[in-house]
Amino acid sequence: MTQAAIEEENKLIAQEYKELLRISYQTLTDDDKKLIRSAFEVAVDAHKTQRRKSGEAYIFHPIAVAKIVASEIGLDAVSIASALLHDVVEDTEYTLDDIDRMFGETVARIVDGLTKISHLKKDMNISQQAENFRKMLLTLNDDVRVIIIKIADRYHNMLTMDSMPEHKQVKIASETLYIYAPLAHRIGLYNIKTELEDLSLKYTEPEVYNSIKDKIEDSKEDQQAYIDAFSGTIDNSLKKEGLNYIIKGRMKSIFSMRKKMIAQNVTFEEIYDKFAIRIIYKSDPQNEKFLAWKIYSIVTDHFTPNPVRLRDWISSPKSTGYEALHITVMGPKGKWVEVQIRSERMHEIAEKGYAAHFKYKHGDQKEQGIEVWLNKLQEALENANTNAVDFVEEFKLNLYSKEIFVFTPKGELRSLPKGATPLDFSFNIHTEVGMRTRGAKVNGKLVPLNTTLSSGDQVEIITSDQAKPNQNWLDYATTARARAKIKSVLREEKKAVAEDGKEILRRKLKSQKISLNEDSINKMVSFFKLKTSLDLFYRVGIGSIDNTMIKDFASSYSNAFISFFKNRMRKSPTQEDINKDEITSKYDMLVFGKEEEKLEYKLSQCCNPIPGDEVFGFVSVSEGIKVHKKNCPNAISLQSNYAYRIISAKWIDSSQQEYQADIVMTGIDNLGLVNDITEVISDIMHVNMRNLNFSTDGGTFKGKITVVVKNKAVLKKLTDNLMNINGIDKVTRI
Repeated sequence: MTQAAIEEENKLIAQEYKELLRISYQTLTDDDKKLIRSAFEVAVDAHKTQRRKSGEAYIFHPIAVAKIVASEIGLDAVSIASALLHDVVEDTEYTLDDIDRMFGETVARIVDGLTKISHLKKDMNISQQAENFRKMLLTLNDDVRVIIIKIADRYHNMLTMDSMPEHKQVKIASETLYIYAPLAHRIGLYNIKTELEDLSLKYTEPEVYNSIKDKIEDSKEDQQAYIDAFSGTIDNSLKKEGLNYIIKGRMKSIFSMRKKMIAQNVTFEEIYDKFAIRIIYKSDPQNEKFLAWKIYSIVTDHFTPNPVRLRDWISSPKSTGYEALHITVMGPKGKWVEVQIRSERMHEIAEKGYAAHFKYKHGDQKEQGIEVWLNKLQEALENANTNAVDFVEEFKLNLYSKEIFVFTPKGELRSLPKGATPLDFSFNIHTEVGMRTRGAKVNGKLVPLNTTLSSGDQVEIITSDQAKPNQNWLDYATTARARAKIKSVLREEKKAVAEDGKEILRRKLKSQKISLNEDSINKMVSFFKLKTSLDLFYRVGIGSIDNTMIKDFASSYSNAFISFFKNRMRKSPTQEDINKDEITSKYDMLVFGKEEEKLEYKLSQCCNPIPGDEVFGFVSVSEGIKVHKKNCPNAISLQSNYAYRIISAKWIDSSQQEYQADIVMTGIDNLGLVNDITEVISDIMHVNMRNLNFSTDGGTFKGKITVVVKNKAVLKKLTDNLMNINGIDKVTRI
C-alpha cells in the first residue's frame, strides 16, 4: 500500500472508533471511555499486519462487532471492550494473561470464553455442530455476554461473506440457521435473529431469496400507501384520547415469507399478512397496561378483529421478557393486518432484548428474567452424559417452540414449550415430583400423562412413592429437562439389572461347562444378534434370554465354532433370504430427489449399500454423489454437518419406467366438471389414472387424482392443461 492509502485507512479506522462511542446505547462514563480506548489501541496493534479475505484491514471486523454490541444489542463498556478484543488471543501474540493484566478478570474471562468457542476441535464420532452448540451453551454459565458477543461476531461475518468461496458460504449459512438464529431468538435479540435468517437464506437458496426480495422492493410504494391509509383511519381517534404515539409499518422478513410459502403451499402473492403495523406509545409504568387496552379498543372500533389471533403478552410476558399486544384486524381493501401495540419500554426490550437492561455497572444485579432463563438452561445442561446430537435436537426443539402458560393448583403461572405434557409439567415443578409421578389432573379431570397441555390449563400432579419412570415416559415427555432425567434413571436401572444378569449368566454357563470370559461374551452377543454386552446381561436379567436359549448357544459353542457357521451357510435359504434376493434383483435402479431423477453416483465403501436398502445421497466435493445406507455409521455426522448436501434417494424397479403422482385440485363446482377433468387426463393427455376422489362443499370442490406419468415434463403439461378448465382455481402436486 502507498503511504497515502495507509493514511486514508488510518483515518477511516479513527472515524469508526468515534462512531462506536457516539452510537453506544449505554451512557459511557469517563472510565468507560478509557477502558474502550485502551481495548481499541491493543486491538489495532494486535491486528496491524492482518487483512480479511476482502482485502480490508482486519481491525474493521472487531470494531464492527463492537458497534453491533454497543448499538443494536445495547451492552455495557466491558462488553464493548471485550468485543474489540474478541480475536486478539486467538489470532495474535497477545496472551490471556496480558488481557487479564491490562483489562482485569471480567474482560479476560469473556475473551477466554470466546477463544474457547473458536478453538473447538472436531471429534470424529460426533457432529461438530452439535458440540459447538453445546459448548456455547455451557459458556453461559461463566458469563452470558460471551454468547451475545459471539452472536454479534457471527452477524458481522454473515454481512461480509461475499468474498468467500461458495461452499464456505453455504456451510456457514447452514450453521447459522442451525445454531445462531435460534439462540438469538431465545435470548430476545429478535432483530438480529431476523437478519441472520434472511442472510442465511441469501446463501443457501439465493434464487428464492432474490425473487422474494425483488417482489418486496417492487411493492414498496403500495405498502406505504396502505400503511398511510390504515394509520389515517385511527389517527384522529388516538389523538382525541390525548395519546403520545407513533405508528410504524414493517414488512415481514424474507425468511418468514419463505417459511409461510412452504407451510401453507402458497405463492408470495397469496400470503395475506405480509406486513405488521406497530403502535408505540409513551407511558409511565403505572398506566402501560391500561393504555395498551385503550389503543386496542380504538383499533377494533375501526377495524374488525380476528378473534382467534389475539396475543396478550402484556399480562403474561414471554420468557425472553417480550411484552406487547398483538391483534390481527381486517384492514382497508379487505386485507388482514397484524397490529402490535407496545409502550416505548416494551419496544426497547423487543429491539434490544434483555441486554438493554443488564446493570453490570451496579455490581452483580441483573434482570430477574435472565437469571430465571440461565437457571433453566443450567438444568438442561445438567446431564453431562447426553449424546451431543440428541442434546442439540432436543434443545433446539425447545428453543424454536412457542410457549404456553399453565397454572399450578395454587394458581402459580408456569411457562412451558408448546406441545408440553403433564409429565413435562411435573419435571418443571421439581425433579423429585417428576420422578414420583403417578397420574395427572388437568382442569380437575384425570388425564393420560401424554395429554398435550394448552395455555390456561390448571395442572395437578398425583405422586406416589412407588411410582418410577419407565420406557413409555420417553414417548410422553417433550422437554429436554424431563427427557434427560428419565433417560438417566432408565440407564441406571438397566445397569443394575445387567449386573444381576451377568451373575445369573455366569452360573448358567458354568453348569454348561463354559466360562464367562471376553471370548464367550462376544460370541453370545453375536449369536443373539445384539449390539453390546450390556444388552446381553440386561436381557438375561429380565428373562428374555432364558435357559433354553442359553443351552442352544452352549450347544453351538461346544462344537467347532467355524464348522457351526459353515453348516449354517449350507442350509437352504430362508424366506427372508428369498425376499432379499427378490428385492436385490428387482429394485435395481437408483433415483434421486422428489422428482426421482436418474443421476451419476458411486456406492460408498463405508456401508456398501445394495439394491433394496434404504439409502440417501451425499453430494461430495470431488467424487459427485456418494450413496450411503440410512443406518450407515457416518449418517448422523453427514446429515447434521452437511444437511445442505444431502439428497434423498431410493431404489426402483427399472422395468417400470413410469412414476406415480398425486394431484390436488380446488375450485368452484360446475356441472360436468369431473367429465372435463377426466377428458383432459385420459383422452387428450393419454395419462393413466389410478385413483379419483372428489368432494363438494358449499359450491366449492376439492379433487384428488393419482396419475401415472413417464416424467416430470408430462406432469407439468398435465397440470397446465387442468388449470385451463373453467372453474378450477388451483392445481398442486402433493
